[in-house]
Amino acid sequence: MPTVQTTYLGDLRTEAVHLQSGTRILTDAPTDNTGKGEAFSPTDLTATSLGSCIITTMGIVARREGIELTNGELSITKVMSKDAPRRIVRIEIDIMMPPSEAHTEAFRAKMEHTAHTCPVALSLHPDLEQVIRFDWKE
Repeated sequence: MPTVQTTYLGDLRTEAVHLQSGTRILTDAPTDNTGKGEAFSPTDLTATSLGSCIITTMGIVARREGIELTNGELSITKVMSKDAPRRIVRIEIDIMMPPSEAHTEAFRAKMEHTAHTCPVALSLHPDLEQVIRFDWKE
């Protein structure tokens, strides 16, 4: 059974519907590729997927340890190639974690390993550089 149904709306815009929940996402071509940039671009969603997968997977592992990662935040930067073929060459993820006594050195190491091995990180082509930085607030 399909997971998503996507419709091309014209003018370089799509609408994707998550069939299980009915949630909708619009995409638009970016301004640096003849689009209006009025919504996420498909490559923005790729970078966003990596960040969301990282923090969600960290949340799953942390929950198993009895720790909630509430208020952890990500900043995601997508870098496109300057030459053809047009593609994402690097995704930088900065993870800011609020202070917590539960964030021991062993826990931090486990979270950092988890970030580098989430399903999206492992699914992306190895030529796509993934830079993942942590800021564990004290």
